[in-house]
Amino acid sequence: MSLNIIVLAKQVPDTRNVGKDAMKEDGTVNRAALPAIFNPEDLNALEQALRLKDAYPGSKVTLLTMGPARAAEVIREGLYRGADAGIVLSDRAFAGADTLATSYALSAAVRKFGEADIIIGGRQAIDGDTAQVGPQIAEKLGLPQVTYAEEILGIKDGKITVKRRIESGVETVEAPLPLVVTVNGSAADCRPRNAKNIQKYKRAAVPSEVAADEAAKELLEKRPYLKINEWNAQTVDADLEQCGLAGSPTKVKGIESVVFTAKEARRVENTDQALEDLVKELIANHTIG
Repeated sequence: MSLNIIVLAKQVPDTRNVGKDAMKEDGTVNRAALPAIFNPEDLNALEQALRLKDAYPGSKVTLLTMGPARAAEVIREGLYRGADAGIVLSDRAFAGADTLATSYALSAAVRKFGEADIIIGGRQAIDGDTAQVGPQIAEKLGLPQVTYAEEILGIKDGKITVKRRIESGVETVEAPLPLVVTVNGSAADCRPRNAKNIQKYKRAAVPSEVAADEAAKELLEKRPYLKINEWNAQTVDADLEQCGLAGSPTKVKGIESVVFTAKEARRVENTDQALEDLVKELIANHTIG
């Protein structure tokens, strides 16, 4: 049995380095002001996909990401680690999308892709922490879903067995294929880059990345495996009213940056009574509780 697996991956701003310029006036993230990284839980999802590829010879792993042309870096990272192909969904019409508009565009791309046995992605992205996109894609595609996955245990007779890490402990569930799976950060870390794959795919690119480089364009023509697919709204037959800001009901009304300074700190005696008094004070002013 071979599987056709789509891994949903996102290039996200590194939220460990958020500064005053991290947000634009319209309430969207100023991605140019922050370093971009591979969303951590999407790497956990990629590892689960690659394990399935190892277990079921002939399986194919395709990464799908939405973003500007530079998001192709996520695809290259996946290729270095063992993925087979990638698609960058890129169009100005997708800019400023919230989870609803994002899930709409990605589900349209999955339909365009065709038959997929498993669509797998991280539980949530660190730039939003909503955990909504995966479930919304499942709903839009009319597919069953397994969320909070920690390990895919196996596939037999058209059904997948998954171990889930949930608030109350661990549970094992079974679901029919095709389906959508979202993976926790508690799942196994993704394998490192493979040196041979780095050499093979280091010049992989989407066409718009090399539009002004004739030598690079010629290389993509000579070596088709280096060409990363680049789809736009028209390619996936997307309704522009449901894309980007136009299709995003979520509106950011205000951003507040909280910075703690030394003058807001105070020393507390190391006694049970002092600590008890502090906790009561914090509860009273709604700092905790």
